Amino acid sequence: MTEKKKKTTIILFSGDYDKAMAAYIIANGAAAYDHEVTIFHTFWGLNALRKDQPLELKKGFLEKMFAKMMPRGADKMGLSNMNFAGMGPKMIKHVMKKHNAMTLPQLIDMAQEQDVKLIACTMTMDLLGLQQKELLDEIEYAGVAAYLADAEEGNVNLFI
Repeated sequence: MTEKKKKTTIILFSGDYDKAMAAYIIANGAAAYDHEVTIFHTFWGLNALRKDQPLELKKGFLEKMFAKMMPRGADKMGLSNMNFAGMGPKMIKHVMKKHNAMTLPQLIDMAQEQDVKLIACTMTMDLLGLQQKELLDEIEYAGVAAYLADAEEGNVNLFI
């Protein structure tokens, strides 16, 4: 009799670089231990999935404002503490490079390579005016019901 795979689910609500890194480090670790892993990105956590380059898209005024105010891509996210007007992320990235630690974009790539299910919350995308073209390729789009279906069987469920 084969043993059922363990499941780990993470809700990434935060748009902070360090918190997103923690989510992806845990996700990659769980995937390495053969867990089926889901990261449900909602609200500011969606910024981790945004593409770096700007796109010419048709948007309303409020949607354009949200797009300008939110960081474009995982590497542009700020820190939860000690952001220091953008100096904090530069300092932490310098220390990470010095210690050969993976960056958030590298952790996201690794998660995709390990078949971690990356889900963008469609309701939040609608609220913030985000379109699928603005987010990374090869991710999934779903509502809270899809996350709950995974979490219901989860051995580990985290909210970050």
